[in-house]
Amino acid sequence: MAVYTHLGAEELARLIAEYDVGELVSAKGIAEGVSNSNWLVETTGGRFILTMYERRIDIAQLPFFLGLLDHLAAAGCAVPATIHDRSGEALREVDGKAVALIEFLPGVSPNEPTPAQARAVGAALARVHLAAKDFMPQRENDLAPKDTSRILDKCGMDALRSIDAALPEIAERAHRLVEQWPDDLPHSIIHSDLFPDNVLMLGDEVSGMIDFYFAAHDMMAYDLAVTHAAWCFDKTGELFDAAVGKALVEGYENIRPLEPSEREALPLLAEGACLRFVASRAEDWLDTPADAHVLRKDPMDFVRRWDFYRDQGAAAFA
Repeated sequence: MAVYTHLGAEELARLIAEYDVGELVSAKGIAEGVSNSNWLVETTGGRFILTMYERRIDIAQLPFFLGLLDHLAAAGCAVPATIHDRSGEALREVDGKAVALIEFLPGVSPNEPTPAQARAVGAALARVHLAAKDFMPQRENDLAPKDTSRILDKCGMDALRSIDAALPEIAERAHRLVEQWPDDLPHSIIHSDLFPDNVLMLGDEVSGMIDFYFAAHDMMAYDLAVTHAAWCFDKTGELFDAAVGKALVEGYENIRPLEPSEREALPLLAEGACLRFVASRAEDWLDTPADAHVLRKDPMDFVRRWDFYRDQGAAAFA
């Protein structure tokens, strides 16, 4: 269970009393997530998500992430708003750790997305991009190809080879991708991690997009490419669902049509998306002991996607 810090009933009740949300009724730890402690909190005023930020989050950047949620929610996007305490603060501190209370949104994450669901997600992503254009705080994307290529280099060729014999060649491929990477396409604040488990759905409608903790100022078409790589394949990256891919792009363009330069760049941007997850998975694989009770994610799942985008080019987005 992703609850690393125990909070007793009395401590939880005192914390919830700092918000104008009613009295605490119950709090249950949430198993999903690997970086933070999360609870589903029920009060006499409704349901909320309580998050304690444990690791992988720069606390100094939390005002950006939480402010973005409030900005997008106010613009009508399907994202949870932050619940501010009685003094107007979005963040509090408990035992030296930052905590935030966030609106609970109903819905479930799809395991096998349908074209109708993908179309709805594409439209929801485009609405986020348009609404975030006037969000003033900026945050550089620290997981761009130049950064993720360095992660692979830092892993070391011998260590990468211990995961899979093909990974050292992938590290060399990453260097070439960095040299080709564009930066002149239209920008906004992007989610950059919109996997199916970060989307809540009620039927074919998006009820919520969550976990904006990788959000940054970057190319909107890159965010679409990340989402394409995340939604349109089976978990191993071996099977591509063309109908889901087509619906995702159509849904996006129904709200925000792509510029010709963006559409032309999509295959390369998708390769960059795959590089990001190859690198992060390789790093996590090497950092996780073999006997740990954690399922390590295979970086080769995204090497297969990368191969697909490199081989198919524009046809991958037809």
